[in-house]
Amino acid sequence: MTARREIRIAGFGGQGVILAGMVIGRAATIFDSMHVTLTQSFGPEARGSAASVSLIVSPEPVLYPYLTDLDILVAMSEEAYTRFVPDLKPHGMLLFEEDLVNFDPPHEAIHAFGIPATRFAEELGHKVVLNMVMVGFLTGVTGLVAPEAVRRSIADSVPKGTESLNTAAFDKGFEYAISQRPATLQQ
Repeated sequence: MTARREIRIAGFGGQGVILAGMVIGRAATIFDSMHVTLTQSFGPEARGSAASVSLIVSPEPVLYPYLTDLDILVAMSEEAYTRFVPDLKPHGMLLFEEDLVNFDPPHEAIHAFGIPATRFAEELGHKVVLNMVMVGFLTGVTGLVAPEAVRRSIADSVPKGTESLNTAAFDKGFEYAISQRPATLQQ
């Protein structure tokens, strides 16, 4: 990665939004030698309330930890999409859970990519890993962090005994991204 990127992952409590951000942040900083800041926001309820995590990933030290120019939005719910898509800069990337977000482009100057992450997670036997499907999708579409760095981060971040399931979810999202992204985004 050569440029600073601002990312927001948003959805609702219970989708693993915060863990998704922590996996990406750990992958970037510990296993891919980048600088990262992470801030999180969630409602007072554990499940069902709004949740979001904001990351800045940069090859240089990050001097201001808050988003000012959103490059990538990962919307895992309709509420998250509606709330945060206006913050996405022109030519930014929108990644969305296509079964939970009613995609209506706010303007033509964004790059949008949808994935049935919940369905893929259910196919793996556990709906709760949709966050790792989205992490795989983000990794594959953006090239933000090396896939192997994310796999190592998953192994260090998820509850013991769930590493294989979470890695399989990551791989499912990553493979889908590689098969779907346009040639202009291929590395």
